[in-house]
Amino acid sequence: MDKIIGALTQDNDDNRPNASSLGSGNKGPGGALGPLAGNILGLLDNDDDKQRAAEEASRRAGDSGNSDLFKTILGSLSSDKDKVAREDIDEEDAVKTHKKFFGNEGDNEQADSRSLGSAAAMQALKLFSSGNEPQKSSSESAFLALAMSEASKLFDQQASQGKVASGASKESAVQQAGEMALKMYLKSQVSGGSGASSGGSSGGAGDLMNLASKFLK
Repeated sequence: MDKIIGALTQDNDDNRPNASSLGSGNKGPGGALGPLAGNILGLLDNDDDKQRAAEEASRRAGDSGNSDLFKTILGSLSSDKDKVAREDIDEEDAVKTHKKFFGNEGDNEQADSRSLGSAAAMQALKLFSSGNEPQKSSSESAFLALAMSEASKLFDQQASQGKVASGASKESAVQQAGEMALKMYLKSQVSGGSGASSGGSSGGAGDLMNLASKFLK
């Protein structure tokens, strides 16, 4: 993470949600995952949770996406979650794509689904961790919904400017954003990170804020 340490200067001290300990002992980006990693993996196996996340993403996306689209993507993430959990994050590329689409460092290059999804997930991390988003008890659901909705909106924005590469699709961009968000959440739960601290609450929102401090300027 050295390439992106110190990137986010805001330190949000909002209350962090408590969460039950689930799914300890999994392996993910960087090593063994902390106990809260099971929350997001469990969400992807629960139809009701996926429906709520899809509806939240649809609400945030407005005209850019509907709950059926997001529920389909969540279903795909559920099928691929074990593979995605083993993948690491290309930190340098993630920062580069975010700056390209959200930092006024873009060009006229045609955007593919991967770069759109990566940038959208980074933007979701920034929004979720900066205090612009309420810290909900189900932080993993809110974060996934935010990443998918950002990808849907970003795809439409780029498409309206004729900057989407041939073969790219909204579905693929949203899928890429969901996968990146999943990897980010799991990376924030790697044992030896923020984890649970004595005398205070622990949970996904706080861990995502710690991760954001390394990813974003």
